[in-house]
Amino acid sequence: MTEKEERNLPKMLGFLILIIPSLILRFGAEFIRFKSKANRAGRIFQEELVRQGLDKATAANLTSFYLEGSDLFKIAQSLR
Repeated sequence: MTEKEERNLPKMLGFLILIIPSLILRFGAEFIRFKSKANRAGRIFQEELVRQGLDKATAANLTSFYLEGSDLFKIAQSLR
């Protein structure tokens, strides 16, 4: 490392310490918003299936398959 890069290291570290908490809060809020919308869509999907004549057990089963696409942890786990 050059001397100039060594002087910038504490500045970069300080910048990261300041910005990481705000990024975590933003991503956390977006995740909660995403899950809320997905659950609302799943509820509407299930109500519509029941309204169209499917029994509640089958509609609940199909809704769980529908909601699997919005489970980011399962998606991330499958990418490993």
